[in-house]
Amino acid sequence: MTKPLVFVPHRIAESALALLRERCEVDYRDIEEKLDDASFAAGLQRADGLMIYSRHKINASVLEKAPRLRVVSNIAVGYDNLDLPALTARGILATNTPDVLTETTADLTFALLMAAARRVPEADRFVKNGQWNEWLPSLMLGKDVHGATIGIVGMGRIGEAVARRAKGFDMNILYFNRSRKPEAEKALGVQFTSLDDLLSRSDYVVVMTPLTPETEGLIGERELALMKSDAILINTSRGCVVDEQALIRSLTERRIGGAGLDVFQMEPTPKDNPLLSLPHVVTLPHIGSATRETREKMALKAARNMLAGLFGERPENLLNPS
Repeated sequence: MTKPLVFVPHRIAESALALLRERCEVDYRDIEEKLDDASFAAGLQRADGLMIYSRHKINASVLEKAPRLRVVSNIAVGYDNLDLPALTARGILATNTPDVLTETTADLTFALLMAAARRVPEADRFVKNGQWNEWLPSLMLGKDVHGATIGIVGMGRIGEAVARRAKGFDMNILYFNRSRKPEAEKALGVQFTSLDDLLSRSDYVVVMTPLTPETEGLIGERELALMKSDAILINTSRGCVVDEQALIRSLTERRIGGAGLDVFQMEPTPKDNPLLSLPHVVTLPHIGSATRETREKMALKAARNMLAGLFGERPENLLNPS
């Protein structure tokens, strides 16, 4: 019996690669960089399965180059890079990797909040640039985190994990979500409220919602205007959930206190993006799940999803059951 062929156009954990090779032929490219379009299209020609990070956009035009494709396994919890209707129309299973990156991403989210609140990157540059000539009472004054109010926009798995960390800092926790989470309210003491109320009351607004047609531009000019003048916006979800130009205006005009961003509208973000030159903005290169342990777990979960789909089983993390 001919083994199915899985196309993996980038480096993954050796353990996940070994798992695939036990049952499949694997067209593997041991590179970190994104494969060029021509090579990617060539790899798709023979592929029964495709295992990718979310930087690869899979739409109808891409699928035309993949006549044998049966499974697309995303190594990410987000899947806005996948055109699910186009995949479903062709009978191609799509999967993602939730759960395994929850705690790691929550760690990074809270680290970003702390860094922005206490001006950690700015203070680091201040010392390394030789600007620290004397201690002053007003030097690098930041904002308290303990006892402050945090507003979490999107109370999914990662949102709940952020709430657990906020609870440890004795924060007042508000949340906005498509539906209420009574169990989370009971376990974590979080308070459900409207988006407008959350924005107006929070010292820290943390955006945790996935990118969908409904959430694109969710935080725009009007929403930013509702925030406190010293409030800090944290975004570790997807860049397009926040209107980036509106955010730039709010920060430049000091209408909000600052921001911590792991995601941007365009990634990598252009070097001339005004956000990169603002001292009260902490910027990271989309590293929410970037630990060795978690990336290996993600790759293993993606490999298991792939094998299930190729060998007639229902993948654990199927995105398009229809």
